[in-house]
Amino acid sequence: MTIWIAIGVTAVGCYVVKLTGLLVPAGVLERPLVRRLAALLPVALLAALTAQQTFADGRLLVVDAKAAGLAAAAVALLLRAPFLLVVGAAVVVTAGVRAMTG
Repeated sequence: MTIWIAIGVTAVGCYVVKLTGLLVPAGVLERPLVRRLAALLPVALLAALTAQQTFADGRLLVVDAKAAGLAAAAVALLLRAPFLLVVGAAVVVTAGVRAMTG
């Protein structure tokens, strides 16, 4: 029963957040600071999520095959490789490191 309460609370919370966004006056959204924050916030959140998923295991900091794959993707990005090649490099390096380390 408590799972349904959590689902209901989450659904209502999502609706309230969406409604709050719709109620913000257009003048506020046109301010340069708000526009700049709206452009930078998704990048910061994605970077934080990537770092957390790559280097965290519960409460421990780990450097494993995922970190090697991320490094390979970073190098491919620096070399201006196409997106699919970046993803492919990360996958191949991660799989290779996992195969070597068992």
